[in-house]
Amino acid sequence: MTTLTPPDSRTPTPVVGLQREREVLTVALATGRHVVIEGPPGTGKSTLLRSIAADAGRHVVFVEGNAELTPARLVGAFDPSQVLAEGYLPASFVDGPLLTAMRGGTDLGDAGGLLYLEELNRVPEETLNVLITVLTEGEIAVPRLGTVRAGPGFRLIAAMNPFDAIGTARVSQAIADRMCRVVLGYQDEDAERAITTSVSGVKGWVTDLSVLLARATREHRDLRMGSSVRGAIDLSLVLTGLSELRGEAVTARETARDAAHAALSGRIRIADGVDRTPESVIDELLDQLWPEDEARPPDRSSDDSGGGEPGKAEGPPPPSAGRSKEPPHRNRGQRTLGRQELGARHEMFDDVSPELGELDEQAFDHALAEDPEAAAALLADLAVATDTQLRALARRLAGRVFIQLGKVGPAKARGTRRIAPVRGGSGDLDLDRTLDGWQPGISRRPAADELVTRDWTAHRRAVCLVVDISGSMQGLAVALAAVAAAGVVLASEDGGSRLEPGVLAFGADVRVLQAQGRRKPPDQLVGELVALRGHGTTDLAAALRAASLGLAGAVAEERMVVLLSDCLHTAGDEPASALAGIDRLHVLVPLGPGEDGRDAEVAAAALAAKGGGTSRTVRRLKEIGPALTRILG
Repeated sequence: MTTLTPPDSRTPTPVVGLQREREVLTVALATGRHVVIEGPPGTGKSTLLRSIAADAGRHVVFVEGNAELTPARLVGAFDPSQVLAEGYLPASFVDGPLLTAMRGGTDLGDAGGLLYLEELNRVPEETLNVLITVLTEGEIAVPRLGTVRAGPGFRLIAAMNPFDAIGTARVSQAIADRMCRVVLGYQDEDAERAITTSVSGVKGWVTDLSVLLARATREHRDLRMGSSVRGAIDLSLVLTGLSELRGEAVTARETARDAAHAALSGRIRIADGVDRTPESVIDELLDQLWPEDEARPPDRSSDDSGGGEPGKAEGPPPPSAGRSKEPPHRNRGQRTLGRQELGARHEMFDDVSPELGELDEQAFDHALAEDPEAAAALLADLAVATDTQLRALARRLAGRVFIQLGKVGPAKARGTRRIAPVRGGSGDLDLDRTLDGWQPGISRRPAADELVTRDWTAHRRAVCLVVDISGSMQGLAVALAAVAAAGVVLASEDGGSRLEPGVLAFGADVRVLQAQGRRKPPDQLVGELVALRGHGTTDLAAALRAASLGLAGAVAEERMVVLLSDCLHTAGDEPASALAGIDRLHVLVPLGPGEDGRDAEVAAAALAAKGGGTSRTVRRLKEIGPALTRILG
């Protein structure tokens, strides 16, 4: 875990560009500041730090941040065997990477070194709290060892990828307030081409194609994360080697396709709700950069003007001028509501929207106070108005209103994991607590259940909210669903859970609004939910299977689904056949006041019983809170 010098003895990767960031980081370290470097993968965070450390003659103590980095592993601990034999002596203490960097040693000297903590946002909160006094006072009090003071050259340099939400947590303000922040973005095309050439040793059109393809993945509409420059490096090497292996004097387009699949498909991430494979996206981008119907230039192996290596064929030309990189807009068949229909549905419509493109928020607030259900139903329908300006205003307002309503009632979500003493666990040995329970005079080896360790404990529960947006869900039902969605998300946040709930919407098909373990701003999530309005069939079984699939990757003891639906499916399999992988299913049936929902209530009760949960009908906004309290409390 601890590394005092860069592990790679080869010539280090050069730092291309990043001059401004390099200057800021150099000065911050020189003036005694601690720094966190933020940026997506492949932006040069580690390379930049190692280059600065090498220039300054500073040693780097490297530690990888993850959920298993406990305080004892970061700070150090007494050797149990030596303590049992000799007692708590300083010589029995084994320094962790933090103390190694703070007070130095044979390699670091008394000046201290740089502690490079990767993946800061993956480190448990209990471990990060150890750093607070170190960052402020430059010292740490270690029980039974005493106070350890950092040398004048000690600095903490942390790195994190803020765009990866899987297995991460928000860094507390107490830590953030004690560190400077340097943000790295992807470099420009010329810089990435220079990096790719320097690392891979490949020049010419292969490098051009590799860099262009990797950069194109970052802007594709169906991807939430594209490839870093590492993808371009791998692509250039694999493409060159594959062409040589196949004995191609002129590199074939199919060879480029095979190499791109291998180098890039594992690095890109498909956006939520998009039903396609990484390979299909790569094929689309390759078609833009190297069209199948476009002839390749002849082999110019004897012509040095191409900039390629001797014996290598020239590759594809740049994209033809004027060729569109965006496919035509895909019509999803979303139905909208005109002003006349909105006026017929809602008595207060003219007061809230007196003119085309207008939404009087003061009038809406008055309507909400007078009749919350009617106002909420109106706002839900305004979110799908034909009037584009009114629709945009309504969706923004829905984010505020439904979030406020969702704050009432839900209890804090359970499932927070903490590092705590556990008898007979598999974590780090808690020597003090073990010895406190050890009877004097016993010389036998302690049994496993007599050892006390520091390990993860608590009941973790993963939650997926599944919302019906089929034709039967209109007006108030949509508003109730939006408030419930806000309540589930806010309850998760209030409970401190690091596992964000998944949110799915379904009608004839299923859409992922928030993937399991990821987080969107609650107002954005609610705005997206009220903007969806289905029609046609209702495939409830498909929605439950999608929820089960999303929950399958969650680290939890219980996988729960909260379903908001009338449970009257009109397509697909029987919903009860799709409960595999779901430990508990709770159903909320949103119905308007006075609406006959006997069939829905019977269907919901039967489905919830088979899913080991409960069902409950909600007809008013104020009923959402107590219903969620029963489920999440």
